[in-house]
Amino acid sequence: MSEAYTYACRDCEGMETCPGEVTAGSKDEVWKLMELHAVIAHNEDPSSWDEETRAYLSTLIRAK
Repeated sequence: MSEAYTYACRDCEGMETCPGEVTAGSKDEVWKLMELHAVIAHNEDPSSWDEETRAYLSTLIRAK
């Protein structure tokens, strides 16, 4: 059985009230869904995220 990964937006500093959460079969898929969520729910441009931001966000992706 393959491992699943999850990201809950509320775990991100400043996003505590956001109900967005994604689960997928790989970290790469979770990243794509996180980026899509950021665009749709928060009007963010993920291409503007610097390496520090991406490193922080990667710590919020958890094995389920």
